[in-house]
Amino acid sequence: MPNGTSLNKIAFTQQNKLQTLVENRRIYNLNGCELNIFESYETAYQVPLAFNDVVITSMIAGKKVMHLPNKPSFDYLPGETVIANAREKMLIDFPEASELNPSQCIALTLDGNYVAETVQYLNHHYNSSTEASSWKLTFDHYHFQNNNEIASSLNKLIRICCGDDLAKNVYADLNLKELLIRLMQSQNLKMASAESLSHSNSSRLNYVLNYIQQHLSSRISVDLLSRKAYLGRNHFFKWFKEQLGITPLEYINQERIRLAKQLLTDKNSSIGEVSLQCGFNDVNYFVRLFKKTEGITPGAYQSVRL
Repeated sequence: MPNGTSLNKIAFTQQNKLQTLVENRRIYNLNGCELNIFESYETAYQVPLAFNDVVITSMIAGKKVMHLPNKPSFDYLPGETVIANAREKMLIDFPEASELNPSQCIALTLDGNYVAETVQYLNHHYNSSTEASSWKLTFDHYHFQNNNEIASSLNKLIRICCGDDLAKNVYADLNLKELLIRLMQSQNLKMASAESLSHSNSSRLNYVLNYIQQHLSSRISVDLLSRKAYLGRNHFFKWFKEQLGITPLEYINQERIRLAKQLLTDKNSSIGEVSLQCGFNDVNYFVRLFKKTEGITPGAYQSVRL
């Protein structure tokens, strides 16, 4: 199964300029943020790391094993992002790093006051009047795959931080705000999806997501969902994307592919049957969408899982 959207490649440090073979560090400072590029060229275990500010990290090359306080350890791979609170102590393993296979990771630290001011601004100017919800950056959903928007925001910030444009602090400020919005939307999507089954009536959003979950095998139109939410079609579309960062159709397809992956573990289920059970009347479209999302065809996925 593929990872999320990978970041653009960054040139590795020249060998004669390395200060250490484990977590060699390049630093780029801007107002309100600091970009760190870490590289490791030999295996190492239980390497400690902590930052004084909120940190957004993203793997670019190689593999790490992350150990965060009171959380299960996990593999950390390209296409994935981890966020950690200020002064959170991490222990990191580099089980595969070598001169021929170095690991590379960026760590973007954000001043806590900058994050708080941005969240306060969003809640004041862009909080939905139809929902009792608010913008917030949490650390419960701390490890996730990059979507295209998060990867694009990180790529732009890396380019800005490493560049020499005289207005780089202005560009960084605008892109940092976009990145924070994308991260909060991604967290809200994960949290709302998890809560929709057990708290279907706790909010308008949970009710809509629960309806989608219960009717994945049926035709689900935006007009129908907007009526369920008691919103006009255009207002509903804008509200949904503001809340979760993706369109209603993108969410429906995401959940249908998730269901398909569960159904494909049954060797007696044909691709056509799974397609219909997941609400796809066109099996060819299902196959194309599945391959676009997962990187392999449903048939290949089924054969690997059996």
